Amino acid sequence: MNIDLLRRLCETPGVPGHEHRVRDLIRTEIEGLFDEITIDAMGSLLCKRTPRKTPANNKKSKKVMLLCHMDEIGFLVSHITDKGFVHVHPVGGFDPRNLFSRRVLVSTDEGDFKGVMNPGGKPIHISSAEERKKVPEPNEFVIDLGLGEKTAELIKIGDMVTMDEPLIEMGDKIVSKALDNRIACWLGIEAIRALGDAEHACEIHVAFTCQEEVGLRGARTAAFAIKPDIGLGIDTTLACDTPGVPEQDRTTVQGNGFGLHVKDSSFIADRDLVKEVEAIAQEEEIPFQRTMLRAGGQDGAAAQQAAAGAKAVGIVVGTRYIHTVTEMIHRDDLQAACDIIAAYLKRA
Repeated sequence: MNIDLLRRLCETPGVPGHEHRVRDLIRTEIEGLFDEITIDAMGSLLCKRTPRKTPANNKKSKKVMLLCHMDEIGFLVSHITDKGFVHVHPVGGFDPRNLFSRRVLVSTDEGDFKGVMNPGGKPIHISSAEERKKVPEPNEFVIDLGLGEKTAELIKIGDMVTMDEPLIEMGDKIVSKALDNRIACWLGIEAIRALGDAEHACEIHVAFTCQEEVGLRGARTAAFAIKPDIGLGIDTTLACDTPGVPEQDRTTVQGNGFGLHVKDSSFIADRDLVKEVEAIAQEEEIPFQRTMLRAGGQDGAAAQQAAAGAKAVGIVVGTRYIHTVTEMIHRDDLQAACDIIAAYLKRA
């Protein structure tokens, strides 16, 4: 398993609208894997692999689109005070309880600057019990780069801010910020590598999309341009197999295989496509679990709704502690997701 690639993907900063560094990394990594590579107006990286054989009965080749968003949740600089404190706007969904005392990276055109994020207000030594009960909103947090008045000379409004945490391996688990959704970027590369020289009748499109975390924006434009017959939304999903969560809300259990995603608040998967992927997984002995998510959405919905529409399903990896710097996946679930994508593409 290519953990080095996953590490580089996760540790490269890229919030919605600022995916360029992740895109450049992927562009270098996919050399020789595709027949055509383009960058669309929104910044999504669109990669095409033509069919390697004629479909049965000389039918028209299906267009199969893998949607793998590049962006991670983060912030954009919104204001810099005279004393050098940086205020930010969130881009993506944060639980502010996870933002206290975080190390961050402020990325500019000239370079990266390390900083610390904390909420404004009094520290524990001089705050009242009532004041300590309040959970600040994300826009109440400020960043201190230790540069004082020089900060405004180096940082601009609109510069991106990401969490500054490395990927680590813990037994069978991988922990990192931005596994949502650099997992999908990894799968979009490694599944094609796993496909190798195998003949496939479908026309494969892997779209590394932008701005998913703020409304599937890049996926909508990419899917409209490609007009796929089949859309595979590649993403993370919840793994709430942890203390304090009712069994019916667990979504996935880590170690039980990839998630065959049939519903969330953005789409309902095509029934026949769900059955088809399920049958391949059973035949190939690839572990899986059907998943549904009460809220949230993913890029598969954009493929389903683009132009005249497409059949769509999600291939997802259960992730604990999602939208934090401690996102955790099981290696076997990641491998299962890679295996099912390659197996499906061989048959589509």
